[in-house]
Amino acid sequence: MNKSLVILGSTGSIGEQALDVARKNGYTVLALAAGKSIDKLEQQVKEFGVKAVAVFDETAANELAERLANTDVKVLSGVDGVCEVAAIKADIVLNAIVGIAGLRPTFAAINAKNNIALANKETLVTAGELVNAKAKEMGIKIIPVDSEHSAIFQSLQGAPEGSLSKVILTASGGPFYGKTKQELENVTVAQALNHPNWSMGSKITIDSATLMNKGLEVIEAVHLFGIAPDDIEVVVHRQSILHSAVELCDGAVIGQMGTPDMRLPIEYAITYPKREQMCCDRLSLTDIGTLTFAKPDMETFGCLKLCINAIKEGGLKPAAANGANEEAVALFLAGKIKFLDIEKCVEAAVNAQPCVESYTLEDVFEADINARNLVRQMAN
Repeated sequence: MNKSLVILGSTGSIGEQALDVARKNGYTVLALAAGKSIDKLEQQVKEFGVKAVAVFDETAANELAERLANTDVKVLSGVDGVCEVAAIKADIVLNAIVGIAGLRPTFAAINAKNNIALANKETLVTAGELVNAKAKEMGIKIIPVDSEHSAIFQSLQGAPEGSLSKVILTASGGPFYGKTKQELENVTVAQALNHPNWSMGSKITIDSATLMNKGLEVIEAVHLFGIAPDDIEVVVHRQSILHSAVELCDGAVIGQMGTPDMRLPIEYAITYPKREQMCCDRLSLTDIGTLTFAKPDMETFGCLKLCINAIKEGGLKPAAANGANEEAVALFLAGKIKFLDIEKCVEAAVNAQPCVESYTLEDVFEADINARNLVRQMAN
């Protein structure tokens, strides 16, 4: 079964694993997009024989164009270039861009009537109502790639419409599970990047350490599955074997289990509704032995509670929370603020964002910019 793919964010962790899946299954990769890692991008372009590539950073794009001058590869740059790549007709566009930068390319793919494998959760966090409305209008599918949302999506296959009662969203707890706020006061970047189960990019790894990632996933689940925030239960599951589950109206709980390997949900999103031969290690429950589940500590890890409150209030509050977090994480990684300051920044931005009942795409970007500006002011 050949598939034609466009991969946005191809040099990141998800993008590279998506290319592993394409390599294994012999899929055709039509185009790629990345931020500025052109050494890696150049290798990918040549290996997969893509005809178009986009680089967010214009200087890096110019350098890549010089390197590929003797080929027929079209090199594009900036947000417009990435959007042009996203609009190339393909069986599926996998969006693994990090942050709100993935929002416009998502719309470009939808407008081109491309089905989307979505690893860029910020698309739905910041503009879920707009994205869902546009996807419905264009008649395209949005298939989740996040391991948790993929697990929920898989668990709902075959469930009668209207039978979903509750989503059980699992969380690893990150590297600081069981710590107190006092113990987190002076944690280092290296400590925060030391995730116990998953190998991910730096931004999402910090989000896992603060539980912000789980808060963003609650917001994403609301938009993906049409469920109220109060019907989403976050459960800390340290082993990352049960990737998430659903409770149906009759009380049955159905979940998806597997080894902590992102290639499985990536492959499922690409091949849905079919399944290919396995791309990762098989799960042995006897080797695992014990699975544990606990309630999250939302007082110590307040970002989770802030996100839940933001989606309950709705409007542009989630966009403000996301923008503030992106900016704060960048500042923390640069050593300019402390770990616990991330939560303070998110809280301030959410509180500063006025409640609105309706919004446009430009309103989303304005809320994002305002939140980032507030965080920068707090850091100075």
